[in-house]
Amino acid sequence: MNGKGRPKGNKMKKSRAETAKTRKKIIDAASRLFRRDGIHATGLAEVMSEAGLTHGGFYRHFNSKEQLVTEAFCAGSDGLYHTVEAVVGNKTGKRAVKAIIDNYLTPRHKDNPGAGCAFASMGAELGRADDNTRAAVSEDFLRLVDAIAKHMPEKKPSAARADALFTLSAMVGALTMSRAVNDPKLSASILAAAKDRLPPLAE
Repeated sequence: MNGKGRPKGNKMKKSRAETAKTRKKIIDAASRLFRRDGIHATGLAEVMSEAGLTHGGFYRHFNSKEQLVTEAFCAGSDGLYHTVEAVVGNKTGKRAVKAIIDNYLTPRHKDNPGAGCAFASMGAELGRADDNTRAAVSEDFLRLVDAIAKHMPEKKPSAARADALFTLSAMVGALTMSRAVNDPKLSASILAAAKDRLPPLAE
């Protein structure tokens, strides 16, 4: 017991919980800003301000910006994975795959990069990231591929995985280009064309 009659262990647990909570706030803020504004365009001071914290506290939680990039990407990727699972619900087969595609290729998703797919929002910069980040990108990309492939049970596993690889790559590419062009009609056409042509892969 300490001088106030409270177990030291409880104080340590509270301190660890507060540290973990603060760390999560930084990761969540970075994930939003990196997806919305880009990794290189977003400074650590901006991330900490978004999290409601001072810049000086960053290195109590992370060794480098690169480490934060990895964890911020993973947070965004986890969000996408859970969205995919929620959208599918009890659907199976091509209905499940179509639900994933229809939910992903929407104007709302296009217009809200800070809350959307980390692969589309951060992809170009992730290709120049460090080895740890790229390993996380690879792992999370394959996790989403598997989440799509499992809804193609009528196909051989190798064929289902190949179709899922193409489907996810096409969705990410279509979303990326729909944001890149400056013609609203062309942007909408990109999303519509991808949405119309991808579902047959699930049949």
